[in-house]
Amino acid sequence: MSAARRTILHSIVLSICLGCGSAGAATASQLADFFRAVQTDDAGTVSKMAGTVIAPDQINPVGGEPALVLAAREGSMRVFQALLATPGIHVDATAMNGNTALMMAAYKHNLPAVQALLDKGAAVNRPGWTPLHYAAAAGDDEITRLLLEHGARVDAVSPPASGAYTPLMMAAREGHDRTALLLIDHGADAKLSNSEGLTATQLAQRAGKDHVAGVIAGRAAAH
Repeated sequence: MSAARRTILHSIVLSICLGCGSAGAATASQLADFFRAVQTDDAGTVSKMAGTVIAPDQINPVGGEPALVLAAREGSMRVFQALLATPGIHVDATAMNGNTALMMAAYKHNLPAVQALLDKGAAVNRPGWTPLHYAAAAGDDEITRLLLEHGARVDAVSPPASGAYTPLMMAAREGHDRTALLLIDHGADAKLSNSEGLTATQLAQRAGKDHVAGVIAGRAAAH
């Protein structure tokens, strides 16, 4: 390798290292301390470590979640806000199971977290499971409406291997009639079927939610 090529390569490597800072070189003990702080809403510790000792999107070796998803799941709002303010944070960082912070906040009925993530540009639509699926499964009408207002695809379909569910199907299966009606009023197609060939009405019936099945069938007929 020529001296010129060695100089260029050295400069590239140096630039990468400087951009990373000391984040990413954390020990197992530091990782444990950091993610414990996330779970216990210790924003001071998280602020000191995120982006310096720990990369802000570092996956927790235990559980497979980045800190922002874990904070949303645990309701650690001080930590959540601290992470959102961390330079370089990716609001759509994905856990090993596919969850994003917006998906988790929607499922946990955490409207302030959902709004903060949307303000930061979090993705409302994504392949497979979406935040709207999670809001519908939780029966959170306010978050469902907010996501729809931000362009959520009302008939988004989960992966075929996961049942090919729409948000309406999730609301129906979990017995959330008001959420189901909200989705239908926003254009959800009650005639769609999942990978088993079951519609939202049939899923409600199978789950023993006959009232919900009746409500969905009645509103779908009116549309």
